[in-house]
Amino acid sequence: MFGPQRDPYRQHFIDAWHKAQTGAPLDPLEQRIAQVVQQHPEYHALLADKDKALGKDWLPEDGATNPFLHMALHLALLEQVGADHPPGIRALYGQVLRVCGDAHDAEHRFIDCLAESMWRMQREGREDDPQTYLNCIRRRVGLGPASG
Repeated sequence: MFGPQRDPYRQHFIDAWHKAQTGAPLDPLEQRIAQVVQQHPEYHALLADKDKALGKDWLPEDGATNPFLHMALHLALLEQVGADHPPGIRALYGQVLRVCGDAHDAEHRFIDCLAESMWRMQREGREDDPQTYLNCIRRRVGLGPASG
């Protein structure tokens, strides 16, 4: 999300959203990006302003949420659910979706835990335990941690 690869990464979101808005053909990744962006109308104006989107920094110490990181977490979660990796996440997603009734709300409960898991991996320099991640989700939605 940072460094020399930040702008091309952000540009992919900008391009996918622009293509979706103009009816241009989208590849499968662009379709997923457009679906995630559609759920976040608060980011539509940003994605329409390329200079602002590419030039802005959202710093946690300023209390800011990076919209590109936020949307990327949605995409990562959808990839996890599609691949059922870690094993059991697809069933848990279905269960949470039934409880929440709204996919976007359900995803937000998951991505908080995903961000926490990524933070632990970065801090500790190793893969996070999948059960810790899944149990975080279970606690977040009031299902409690599951055994095994």
